[in-house]
Amino acid sequence: NPTDSVTAGFLPAATRLGLDVTVLTDVAEPHRRAYAGLAFPAPEVLECDVRDFRAVISLISRHHAPDAVFSNSDHLQTQTALAAEYFGLPAKDWKAALRAKDKGQLRRHLALTGQDTVWSAELAPEQDPAELDPPFPCVVKPREGVASEDVTLVTDPAELTLRCREIRQRRTGATLVVEEFLDGRLCTLETLGDGHRRHVLGGFRTRISPPPDFIEEVLEFTPAHPADAVEQVLAQLDALGVGLGACHTEFVLQPDGRARIIEVNYRAIGDQCDLMLAEILDVPLFELILGVHLGRELPADLAERCAVTPRRARNEVVCADRAGVLTAAPGPYDKERDGVRLAYRPLRPLGQRHPHYRTNRDYLGVIWAIGPDQGAVDAAVARFLAANRWEITP
Repeated sequence: NPTDSVTAGFLPAATRLGLDVTVLTDVAEPHRRAYAGLAFPAPEVLECDVRDFRAVISLISRHHAPDAVFSNSDHLQTQTALAAEYFGLPAKDWKAALRAKDKGQLRRHLALTGQDTVWSAELAPEQDPAELDPPFPCVVKPREGVASEDVTLVTDPAELTLRCREIRQRRTGATLVVEEFLDGRLCTLETLGDGHRRHVLGGFRTRISPPPDFIEEVLEFTPAHPADAVEQVLAQLDALGVGLGACHTEFVLQPDGRARIIEVNYRAIGDQCDLMLAEILDVPLFELILGVHLGRELPADLAERCAVTPRRARNEVVCADRAGVLTAAPGPYDKERDGVRLAYRPLRPLGQRHPHYRTNRDYLGVIWAIGPDQGAVDAAVARFLAANRWEITP
């Protein structure tokens, strides 16, 4: 699907770098519509079975020699890595991309390398959850899911059976992962590597919805998590093989100082946080990410520059709390006041009926603010929420 990260981030950056872009997608028309009104020439869009690396390689071979092969999609990192390697271009380790995407494989590999052992088991599509004996509470989720969709906390065997049945009704043939619940403060670590050195860009502290769901509601930027926690996460990324390119890692920081990975998303953070991060850090983030896939080295002092940014930020979503039609909501908004820049972007158009997903698909819009201190940006977001209304008609 077209995303803000690509449309407002990577495509403008590619234009500024003087690159000619061809977008490969399995459904071309939504991309052509999304790019029709851009302030720069729209990229070429070609249809291809992008989930099959062989189809990607074949189309590129018939088209023209590439300077880089890049994707910011959760689903396509392994295919992209294999295609880039085939053409002799800078490429992520396809094995690392696979470990990040496959949540069962991620747990096995971290345990095998001695980094962290989490109780975890995979459930085949027809396997009975009663065969498992997990520690409760535990988490059930799709092995290759994204965006907290169908991720839920369960407290006993009966609830585990019920939630697995519900997820399977929505995801026929999906393998599920059941794993130990890792309690603690949820955080993210944002990194960028050029194949020689990996730089820490900062991170976020995340507030999630009440159990049993895991919907990200608020993210507050921090230039530096505790140093020991960062070192633990980086050691786990090393074990997974994460190096080249952007990586968005979610982890919990437990009271004893132990940092335990929840999941590794081997791409840039989304939901407007990447656009926000570029402004927080005052660096050409999207150009830098594309640059490493073109074989360019990152500035040697990038991490040091990011660590001393004086800016703070808040990213907060407005979520639907029921099924129905969105009948009232504000439009796009950008304004600076008292040194705080606030932006709002709608994520659901008026007039569409939606069920209550209990996932990130319930997002109606996202508000983000950047300013000199956390109190100022928090207050700006609170004022915007109080001054606007979102109405859902059953």
